[in-house]
Amino acid sequence: MAGRERYEDKEFTEKLIRLNRVSKAVKGGRKMSFSALMIVGDGKGKVGYGFGKANDVSEAIRKSVDKAKRNMIVIPIKKTTLPHEIVGVYKSASVLLKPAAPGTGIIAGGPVRAIMEAAGVHDILAKSLGSKNTMNIVKGVFNGFENLMQAPEIAAGRGKNLKDMWG
Repeated sequence: MAGRERYEDKEFTEKLIRLNRVSKAVKGGRKMSFSALMIVGDGKGKVGYGFGKANDVSEAIRKSVDKAKRNMIVIPIKKTTLPHEIVGVYKSASVLLKPAAPGTGIIAGGPVRAIMEAAGVHDILAKSLGSKNTMNIVKGVFNGFENLMQAPEIAAGRGKNLKDMWG
């Protein structure tokens, strides 16, 4: 079992998006704890996020990595980018994800850049609109990923085959 866990750690890249120290007022003063937001990906289209809270930094990070590995999704990658443009929305945060030509690179800020690197998307244009809340931006990106479609799915939804749609 221990050997398997080591193999899984080498398989995924882990990126810390946000580490926050939070305090709670108690009778004896303030009690400090930590919250961590992590992204875990394999660089081949599989990516997940996790949020963990604990009294210790390393424990908060460990919890968030465990949750991220449990909540992984597979995104369709077409060559080195996404198959089509999409806007992911969560609460007041919306994130525009546009496919880009090969060689463009990841043109995105902060948390979106980290997600794309972990997922293995190499060419993309992204803009986060609305809320600047890191957690909501991450959830908005994952909402966009869940709504992505492949060409065969679109054709099937329209009752056609690929050859009829694309000629």
